[in-house]
Amino acid sequence: MQEFSLYFNLGLEHIADLAAYDHILFILTLTAVYLLNQWKQILALVTAFTIGHTLTLALATLNLVNVSTDLIEFLIPITIIITAITNIIVKKSKEVNIKLQIIKYSIALFFGLIHGLGFSNYLKSLLSTEESIITPLFAFNLGIEAGQLIIVGFVILLSIIFVKIVKTSQREWNLIISGAGLGISLIMALERIFW
Repeated sequence: MQEFSLYFNLGLEHIADLAAYDHILFILTLTAVYLLNQWKQILALVTAFTIGHTLTLALATLNLVNVSTDLIEFLIPITIIITAITNIIVKKSKEVNIKLQIIKYSIALFFGLIHGLGFSNYLKSLLSTEESIITPLFAFNLGIEAGQLIIVGFVILLSIIFVKIVKTSQREWNLIISGAGLGISLIMALERIFW
């Protein structure tokens, strides 16, 4: 139980680490277009992302997948850029809502694969002394998931404040958060190319 708690807390701290804000920025951008009454869509989206990063986290930790850290560190801001641009250019309509959601879930799953590889190097270094990696891997992943849910809760709280109380339109809220995500991730991508 102590081992489970240790790795759960490490996963939670890893996703909530402000120094590693790229994962926070991705979740923020991913969920920027949703309000509390769309909690089922948010849950499905975050679950798709989780399935992706769980898969590659396990495969990379078991040394079945090995991708250059530099490439992954470049691709992570690219996932944020694509998500932000999608949020900005796609306007919701009832006719394309189901198709759009399926596309968004698929993209979240794929981007989860990339982010999982980003987590894997950190986890591999932690697990190098463990006899079995099953419990630590599971606990670490649950910690990451708990951290993501905290971030989603924070985003929803902010959206309630700005959309319901301050009376910012949902579209303006989306543009503010997605625009900020786009700008920050562009800088991150350029830094990873040139520095």
